[in-house]
Amino acid sequence: MPTPLPSTSISEVSDSKTIALQMEKVSVYYGSNLAVKDVYLEIPEHEIVAFIGPSGCGKSTILRCFNRMNDLIPSARVDGRILFDGEEITGKRVDPVELRRRVGMVFQKPNPFPKSIYDNITFGARINGYQGNYDELVERSLRGAALWDEVKDKLQESGLGLSGGQQQRLCIARAIAIEPEVILMDEPCSALDPISTIKVEELMHELKERYTIVIVTHNMQQASRVSDRTAFFNAVATDQGGKMGYLVEYNHTQDIFSNPKEEYTRDYVSGRFG
Repeated sequence: MPTPLPSTSISEVSDSKTIALQMEKVSVYYGSNLAVKDVYLEIPEHEIVAFIGPSGCGKSTILRCFNRMNDLIPSARVDGRILFDGEEITGKRVDPVELRRRVGMVFQKPNPFPKSIYDNITFGARINGYQGNYDELVERSLRGAALWDEVKDKLQESGLGLSGGQQQRLCIARAIAIEPEVILMDEPCSALDPISTIKVEELMHELKERYTIVIVTHNMQQASRVSDRTAFFNAVATDQGGKMGYLVEYNHTQDIFSNPKEEYTRDYVSGRFG
């Protein structure tokens, strides 16, 4: 079995930048099955980091570790250290609800609530006891998601009546309304048409000025277009008949696609397997 890269792969790309998220020897289990093994990773502030790799390699599993979404799976267990702004987030003293406010998430399929556009934006803020002006919050969030001009005259209409691309941007607006520091995106464009995909990608570039963004994508062209750094994951078959994922290589996106250090990375980005 190929050996995952040790932590030396991190130092090559840290660039003395402030680190928002960090993993140290993180492994994820589902029951007795080891799903992802020994991941070392550092994600700098205000950058877009893309996770790429074939199906079953653990990209989404690792993404969900950053806001403890794996806690919602009864059989899941996470070993190792995960740090957010230098503080470990896996301990019992950390409130996962507060963590998910600071580390927001946008899912693969647009999932607006069956409520008005206005109520979609204010839902999380109300739960978190927001004391400001809700009208201003709605406008600010929709402008931040490049959606205000398209929906400003129909804020009381259902979010389910929007197009797929608009729904996904509404979900992004809903995520940023609670003022997170990090936004996780799990294949946010896989259900969208090319024009909507371009709008979301353009939005990512604008959002990274204020947020750190981590995106899982199967689209290597998308990773090369939007990300500052790319982490390539691969998987091997286990004795139990499943797959075990591991981090092969993590570097600046330009280096991953034009000058990868590992043969597995070179084969994947060149289309030899995947």
